[in-house]
Amino acid sequence: MHILENKEGFRHSLLHWYRTEKRDLPWRRTSNPYYIWVSEVMLQQTRVDTVIPYYERFIAKYPTMEKLAEAEENELLKMWEGLGYYSRARNLQAGVREVVANYEGNVPTNRKEISTLKGVGPYTAGAVLSIAFGIPEHAVDGNVMRVLSRILLIEEDITIPRTKRIFEDVVMDLIDKQDPSSFNQGLMELGATICTPKPKCLLCPVREYCQAYDEGRQEELPVRTRKKRGKVIPVAIFSVQNEQGEWLLRQRPENGLLANLWEFPMVELTTNESAEETLFKQLGLKVDAVSDIMSFKHIFTHLTWEVKSYCAVLKNGKRVPDGYKFFTATEVEELPKPVPVVKVWDMINGGENENDKK
Repeated sequence: MHILENKEGFRHSLLHWYRTEKRDLPWRRTSNPYYIWVSEVMLQQTRVDTVIPYYERFIAKYPTMEKLAEAEENELLKMWEGLGYYSRARNLQAGVREVVANYEGNVPTNRKEISTLKGVGPYTAGAVLSIAFGIPEHAVDGNVMRVLSRILLIEEDITIPRTKRIFEDVVMDLIDKQDPSSFNQGLMELGATICTPKPKCLLCPVREYCQAYDEGRQEELPVRTRKKRGKVIPVAIFSVQNEQGEWLLRQRPENGLLANLWEFPMVELTTNESAEETLFKQLGLKVDAVSDIMSFKHIFTHLTWEVKSYCAVLKNGKRVPDGYKFFTATEVEELPKPVPVVKVWDMINGGENENDKK
């Protein structure tokens, strides 16, 4: 067990800093467990600045768990459009439905029960329990592991799942029993703003307790093995119109990557054939007036799409592939679409996708 000698001093310094310096974020103005749950799910894999407007729109649209439980999936996915990792939205709704059906709309207040809810892992469970209910429970994410690996000179590889247990035990040893909410959020805030990958040690409120700083090793920690490079797939997206100016899209399968979202015709570019030839070979689509729109990379957890996108017109009288339908521009706007399709659509319409501003 990694032990900090002056726990009381560490707690006091961290809590004083957090209470005076914390960022004013909308989910910090509430103790509603549902709202905190929503914010924690949105913040997974996503920057705070990006999440804020999504969170505010989401809570305005679904102010109660009952409202979210009743929402249609297409509407929910449209509200989530641009945040990515859409399974988070589906799992959140499934978990909320369980609370409404099995717990009379009251989020469970113990780790065992809350952890049975769909999509609620150890971190989310601990965050909701400590922040919403003031229960001393660990909430260990990447920020917390980075902070504590430096404070306590923990050299175990944080990419190995079992290592997380070390940090969970450390948090339970250190946590402030009177204010676990501020303690856990203080660790998260410190990791997000000061104890970053390139740490700002001179600004750190707990520098005097940091063993890595004492040894000049803060930038060596945390220890993490390098991720293997994910598979790179070149793809072409075709925004195809008919004579009436309508757009051709299909809904992706209900399982797998980007499930149930709507997309323009898309093909993998696996040969030396042109994108247009590949479109005909893979989907049987014959198009005219092909022009470039934009090229970009879209990175998933396990793979990267290298996207080339095109505008085109369906050749007169040609059939469309099974599963595809034409939509007016207004209808396309309302459909929930994955980020790559949103980027192409915004470019067609002369807009700017907010994800490009990151």
